[in-house]
Amino acid sequence: TSLSPSGIEDLCSKRDELNRQIKQEEEEKERLQHDIRVLSEKLSRVNESLAQRLAARATFDRTIAETEAAYTKILESSQSLLSVLKQEAGNLSKATEPRRKEH
Repeated sequence: TSLSPSGIEDLCSKRDELNRQIKQEEEEKERLQHDIRVLSEKLSRVNESLAQRLAARATFDRTIAETEAAYTKILESSQSLLSVLKQEAGNLSKATEPRRKEH
């Protein structure tokens, strides 16, 4: 079978259209690869920041727990001390009261 000039022109036109589509997709591929690089860098920065913030929060949580435990111990100690002081004050006032003479 022989090709006519119009058949060759038709093939050339289809090839040109295909080349245009290929070029478009290659440009889109480059844009997407660039976007992936940019997003990967952003993700890396966010992951680093998040790790630092999580570590800081853990430090806060630990400090708060330790402080609350120490505060509770101080309260318990002060209650015990107050109780002992009240008891001793009662004993002292009994010891210093004048004794009644019994007949």
